[in-house]
Parts: sequence; C-alpha cells; structure tokens
Amino acid sequence: MHHHGYQWAGPKDRFDNEALRRPPPSDPPPAGSRPELILRHREVAAEFPTSDLPPLETAYWLVKPRSLVRGTWDEAKEAAAWLGERLSEYTPRFASERDRDTTRLARLVNAAAEQLHSGADVSYGFYLERPSYLSLAVVTCSPNHSKPELACPMR
Repeated sequence: MHHHGYQWAGPKDRFDNEALRRPPPSDPPPAGSRPELILRHREVAAEFPTSDLPPLETAYWLVKPRSLVRGTWDEAKEAAAWLGERLSEYTPRFASERDRDTTRLARLVNAAAEQLHSGADVSYGFYLERPSYLSLAVVTCSPNHSKPELACPMR
C-alpha cells in the first residue's frame, strides 16, 4: 500500500462545475436521446479523465493524468506531513479565520495520518481569498479501499 498526493487551487466557479468532477455514466444515453444529452455525455466522458479538477469521489484521482500526482509515499505519516506542509503554505490565504487556526490544522494532519494508515483516503477543501478554492487529497493506492478496480497511476 502507498499514497498519492493531489492538489488543486483555482477559481471557485470552476470548482463548482460538478459535471466535470464526476465520472460519466458507464452506459451512454440510449439511441434516440436528445442530441444535446448525447453531446454532453461525450464531452464529460472525454474531459473527466483529463481534467485537473478534483473529482467528487476522492478515489477517482487515480484515473487522472499521472502528472497531477504531487507526491507518492509508502508511509501514512509522510503523506500526512505533505498535507501539513500544504496547509501551512496556504494558511495565510484561507478566507475563514477558523481555518487559519493552527491547532485545528494540526488536528487535521494527525487525523489524516490515522485515516491513511487504516487505508482510507483523505480529502480537505478550503475557501481562499478572491473567491478561490483549495483542494488537497491523499489517495491510498494498490488497492484503493473504496474503488479497488482503479489502477495505480504510477505503476
């Protein structure tokens, strides 16, 4: 078992485009469906695996391009430390004073280490200034507990 880290920061309105953050249904629309429905399915099927947007389900980071992997660790504590470094880097930009509380952030990092050690994924999100959004995720791989059918992007 190992862990991959992912990071995305960008405009909140882009993050809110949920259609590009969820995998398309495995079956295309039935024959005779409205042309715009068929076109939309094709668009999402083509864009979801290549988009840098965070997926709604954390495990789906594994189908994204390997270039989006920001780090790989064998140990949960190392992956959680990476999360802590990213949180420290962005803390001054957090929109909420509550999110800037260093004690709370330390608890998040400790909780992440425990979750990752148990084989679970971790995903955190924070509103930043100028309405922007930060998404941080660490996905457990080989196999992923929630989606074992998803292949490791690095192997």
